[in-house]
Amino acid sequence: MLRELLDRFPRLDLLGAPTPLEPLPRLSEQLGRELWVKRDDLTPLALGGNKLRKLEYLAADALAQGADTLITAGAIQSNHVRQTAAVAAKLGLRCVALLENPIGTEAANYLGNGNRLLLDLFGAEVHDVPHLNDADAQLAALAERLKAAGRRPYLVPIGGSNALGALGYVRAGLELAEQIARSGQTFAALVLASGSAGTHAGLAVALAHCLPQLPVIGITVSRTVAEQAPKVQGLAERIAELLGIALPASFRVELWDRYFAPRYGEPNAGTLAAIRRLARSEGLLLDPVYTGKAMAGLLDGLQQQRFAEPGPLLFLHTGGAPALFAYPPQVAIE
Repeated sequence: MLRELLDRFPRLDLLGAPTPLEPLPRLSEQLGRELWVKRDDLTPLALGGNKLRKLEYLAADALAQGADTLITAGAIQSNHVRQTAAVAAKLGLRCVALLENPIGTEAANYLGNGNRLLLDLFGAEVHDVPHLNDADAQLAALAERLKAAGRRPYLVPIGGSNALGALGYVRAGLELAEQIARSGQTFAALVLASGSAGTHAGLAVALAHCLPQLPVIGITVSRTVAEQAPKVQGLAERIAELLGIALPASFRVELWDRYFAPRYGEPNAGTLAAIRRLARSEGLLLDPVYTGKAMAGLLDGLQQQRFAEPGPLLFLHTGGAPALFAYPPQVAIE
């Protein structure tokens, strides 16, 4: 049923094919617990990442509305802004982005390397702002300025995380459920980074329908559980409303918030240890902002015996490796 409902909404096929579901045998042996990964870092555009799934719906809507410019916002090292700029370039649109410096650094690599370098390569027009405390209003004001200049802007929210964009992860949840069935595995939990909430909410809605016994655990990257839970819950409710369905009784928002300190965009010791461990055990690159913190949560959850059920664990890799080049001394030196 969900697939038929999703097909009512226009979508650009930017993904092309499902991303792999893979075991991590060396890390599993080290941990004494089987671990698998869903490789959304391998989406095909702009060095990969989860935002492409959301942009399939958002960019289709932009084209349907006759837009000539995608506008969005994020941190200087935003994976979302990088992928939005790449989609705009691929579609012959312009991209204008508002960028903030959430960690207040003057480090040259953070200000000009990694994702920020790629924005220049994709031809994005960048406006630095002191903060994004009211991003919706700031983007609306930008849209009005562009309209006054004769442009036709389309507002892409931070992270692509409105109900329409989150449909990309409802679809991803159906894709994942099919892959899990083929794998023959019964996973004890799915772990992912929870930030702007679209990936988390979309997956949780889909899996509550088709794999209701599978816990979906979000590791927060910038907020406490008390702050993040309403974002995920509210977006899930808007997704269900958009699709014309009720949230299943099995739907739950599960969040762990011990791993995001000191703040968004700044890695801690656990983050850096997780990045090095995955690189050295599996040749797999995590990032310092999202997946490094999420994997730190998974590893600590194992140590603290926080997973209620036995069996293999599943990690959603949402990408972000370009940001490694913005933090070279921290990630490379122990």
